Amino acid sequence: MDAYAHETYDVVGIGFGPSNLSLAIALEEHEANVSASPTSVAFFERQPSFGWHRSMLLPSATMQISFLKDLATFRNPVSRYSFIAYLHTSGRLVQFVNNQSFFPTRQEFHQYLEWAQSNFSDRVSYGSEVTAIRLPPESGLGEARHLQVEVRDGAGGGRRTVNARNVVVSTGLVPRMPAGVERDDRVWHSSEFLEKYSQVDPHDLKRVAVVGAGQSAAEVTRFLYDALPHARVYAVIPSYGYSVADDTPFANQVFDPAAVDDYYFGTEQTREAFWQYHKNTNYSVVDDEIIRDLYRRSYDEDVRNDWRLHFLNLTRVYDVQRAGTEVRVRLQSLLDSESQPLDVDALVFATGYDAMQPTELLGDLDRYCLRDEAGRYRAERDYRLVTTPGLPGGIYLQGGTEHTHGLTSSLLSNVAIRSGEIADSIISRRAEQGLEPVVSFDTAARTG
Repeated sequence: MDAYAHETYDVVGIGFGPSNLSLAIALEEHEANVSASPTSVAFFERQPSFGWHRSMLLPSATMQISFLKDLATFRNPVSRYSFIAYLHTSGRLVQFVNNQSFFPTRQEFHQYLEWAQSNFSDRVSYGSEVTAIRLPPESGLGEARHLQVEVRDGAGGGRRTVNARNVVVSTGLVPRMPAGVERDDRVWHSSEFLEKYSQVDPHDLKRVAVVGAGQSAAEVTRFLYDALPHARVYAVIPSYGYSVADDTPFANQVFDPAAVDDYYFGTEQTREAFWQYHKNTNYSVVDDEIIRDLYRRSYDEDVRNDWRLHFLNLTRVYDVQRAGTEVRVRLQSLLDSESQPLDVDALVFATGYDAMQPTELLGDLDRYCLRDEAGRYRAERDYRLVTTPGLPGGIYLQGGTEHTHGLTSSLLSNVAIRSGEIADSIISRRAEQGLEPVVSFDTAARTG
C-alpha cells in the first residue's frame, strides 16, 4: 500500500487503448460543454506506453474505416481531439485533402491516437496492471459505497488499491490460437507480428506460412512476399480463397450508431439477421484492393513459371511441432481429408481474436453480475453490466458486448458515440444518486 491507497475516483478505467481514450475525451468535453462538476478519473494500462496494434502497423496498410470515425467526431464534430484537428496541428491538413482518401494509413492513425493520448498523461498510469475488482473488506452487498481496484505497478510488482465509484473495463481483444498450439520465437500470432519478425534474421526465413482468411492474413502474406524476395510464402486458407469485405453504403449502415438500438431492442430474429446477412462486413474478409494485388502477383508468377507464392485453399492446420529452428506443420485438406506436411522457418496465425471477458478481473464480484440463458453477461443499453441490487457503482464494458449491442461492440466505428453514452450514464447516475463529485489529487491538479 502507498499514500494513494484510499484515493477515490468517480471513474477508474482499466486499459487505455482507443476506447478508454475516447471515454477520457468524452468526460472532459462533457464538463466543458455543460459546466458540470469535474469528474475524477484514473486509467491504468499494463503496457509501458501507449500502443494500438503496433505489430500490425505494416507499411502502406490503411485503415478500413473513414478518418471521420475517430475518437470524437461522431459525438462532437467540433472536438479539438478530432482527426482533422490532429492534421491541422501537424501541418498536414491540406496535403491530406489533396491525397483524396477517406482512409489514412494505420501508421498515421496511430500517430493521431498518440497525439490525443498525450493530453491525458496526468490521468493515466502506464505499466500498471489491474489484477482485481472487489468489494471493500468487511463490506457486504448493499453496505459498500464504492468498489476497490487492485493495481500492480511496474516490473517490481508493487501493489496499491484505489476506490472507484464506477469501473470501465477496456482490456482489448484476446489473440486466438488453435487448440494445442503454443506461441514461441517461430510460431506467432499476427498481433505480435512485427515485434517477432524484427527478432529474426530475414535471411533465415526461407519458407514461411500464414494461416487465416481475413484482412490480417492477407496483409501479412503480402508483407512477407515483398520483404523476403528469397523466400517461399504459403497462405493456408480454410476457405476456397479470400472473400471480399462488403463496405458498400447500405451494408455499412450496420455500423451506424442507430444500428445499436435496432440490435439491442430487436428480437432474436432481428439479431440473427444482423449476423447472417452482415458478418461479411468484418469477419474473415479482405479489402478488394489487396485481394486483387495478391492474385496479380500469383498470376505473374504463372506467366514466369517461377512460383514463390502458394495458396493452399480449403486447408487447415491440425498439428504443429518444433524441430530446432524449423516448424513442422501438418495440414489437412478439406476437399479429401488428406494430410500433408509443411516445414517452415516461421508460422504466423492470423486467426483472429476472442472477445474481452472480464470474468477473471471480477473474481468474487462475478456472482453479482447477471447472465442470460446462454451464460453471457447481461448489459444495459449504456454498456453497464446488469448486477444484483446493492452492488455499488457501475461496471461498464468497452467490448465483449457483441451479443447485446451488435457488430460495433469491439470496433472503432462507434467508439465516439459509445464512449459518450458511457460518460453520460456515469454523470447522470451520479446526479440521480445525489453524490458529490470526488475531489482527488488528480482533479485538484487539473482544476486548481
